[in-house]
Amino acid sequence: MARTNGRDAADSTSTPRDVSKDLTAAEVAITGRGTTSHAREMGPYFLVKLAVLALINAFGLFVIFSAWQVSHWGILGSMVAILIVANWVYFSKRMIAAKYLFPGLVFLLVYQLFTMGYTAYISFTNYGTGHNATREDAIAANLAQNENRVPDSPSYPLTVVTGEDGELGFAIIDDDDEVLVGTEEQTFEAAPDATVADGDVTEVPGYSVLTFGEVLEQQNEITSLRVGFDDVDEGSIRTQDGSTGYLYRSVLTYDEATGAITNTDTGVVYSDNGEGSFEAEDGSTLVVGWRVAVGFDNFTKMFTDSRLSGPFLSVLVWTFVFAFLSVATTFFLGLFFAIVFNHPAVRGRKIIRSLLILPYAFPGFLSGLVWAGLLNRRFGFINQVLLGGAEIPWLTDPWLAKLSVIGVNLWLGFPYMFLIATGALQAISSDVYEAAKLDGAKAFRTMRSITLPLLMISVAPLLIASFAFNFNNFNLIYFVTEGGPNFPGSPIAVGATDILISMVYSVAIESGTQQYGLASAMSILIFVMVGLISWLGFRQTRKLEEVI
Repeated sequence: MARTNGRDAADSTSTPRDVSKDLTAAEVAITGRGTTSHAREMGPYFLVKLAVLALINAFGLFVIFSAWQVSHWGILGSMVAILIVANWVYFSKRMIAAKYLFPGLVFLLVYQLFTMGYTAYISFTNYGTGHNATREDAIAANLAQNENRVPDSPSYPLTVVTGEDGELGFAIIDDDDEVLVGTEEQTFEAAPDATVADGDVTEVPGYSVLTFGEVLEQQNEITSLRVGFDDVDEGSIRTQDGSTGYLYRSVLTYDEATGAITNTDTGVVYSDNGEGSFEAEDGSTLVVGWRVAVGFDNFTKMFTDSRLSGPFLSVLVWTFVFAFLSVATTFFLGLFFAIVFNHPAVRGRKIIRSLLILPYAFPGFLSGLVWAGLLNRRFGFINQVLLGGAEIPWLTDPWLAKLSVIGVNLWLGFPYMFLIATGALQAISSDVYEAAKLDGAKAFRTMRSITLPLLMISVAPLLIASFAFNFNNFNLIYFVTEGGPNFPGSPIAVGATDILISMVYSVAIESGTQQYGLASAMSILIFVMVGLISWLGFRQTRKLEEVI
């Protein structure tokens, strides 16, 4: 016994075991502690991290350099901040949680917050067709677009060339027999090392000379190309055949002192109207303007412009009606099927349930295209086969088109409601129904007082989400009706089945002149509406919990 105690005592006085050897690789990574052997085991993981961060830093430096070249200081500053934080987080031994959160925060910043902020900024400007650049760019564009060939001007031997980046350009021989070369972005400059043979430029260092066949292949681009001189007043060179250049000069002149543009042929003076355009006394404006802040004009225009307010209010009302009917019809049909096929007496329930969710398994845009074909007035399967050759205008009559959209959305949406209703019904305890039977409750009373209240607690948030989704259900509208039939006399391409989001697309893309400022204002309005409705809906959802 004494020996045992002695041995224990000896063991207790021996050198303590190095606990760090028992640390796992994960603990070494988190705490930064461990033996040399563990550090060696972590070597490959550190090298992988180093390689990934090297790639991220290389990409970030490329973005910084590109932003610096075009003076995008906001992008440059944001990328510098992201790189600094990224390196700090992933090389620090303490920022464990941040290592997981940082990628998501970066994507949130880039794809959500920046997009929302930029959309809000654009909504307060006149950004769109003819107003997408600076004032200086607008002046240059107006002068270039109003050029005419100078009468009795000499012709210049011309050769079509392409730069290293593939940009088209001209090489000409001027009156002093010097070779000049330039592109649309780069004005003419001397090319003393160019080769000339038989009065034509045959070789230009840094450029490739196009053959006759290559000139024919790009004939439209070449005939519309203009290459200017350093002095804007000298005009530019254009060609009609790819071998001879002619001098063109603008009929407009810009006076820096007054900030006005004058048409030398008519004498009309265009002055800055303060709204991003050059305007004459008679109200006419030059085609190209520039981007300026317009305050709340885009927001008020939707309600005060008589040509726009009518279609906008019609689309606004239909958007709410469409979203509400879409949720109501799909939910009640899905709930009906869920109740029916949740009953144990129904045979083959699993097979039938699988068949009912098939519409939900197909991509929505493909289903929309298929239904657009089925509902075609002259060739659709519904009219030709099911209705015996009738020509019912399902997609061209305003009311029938709305009915068709609701019907197609019902076919697409009820499987989702069927799934969530089935899951919610199966989560209700059978004891509740047994207690109701003991109290003498009939089927209708049980449905009204037990099933629906318990069901709504589970599905109400999903119904709110479904309303928000259908409020912005662009794919269905675009692929089934394309928003038509169009409203007659509307200044934008908008129709009876357009909802707000498809109207935004029409204003921004499909109406001939792109009005990005107005479209952004509509997007902000949609955001506010959906947010307000969702907030009110979730407040009501919390009240449902008080039922139980």
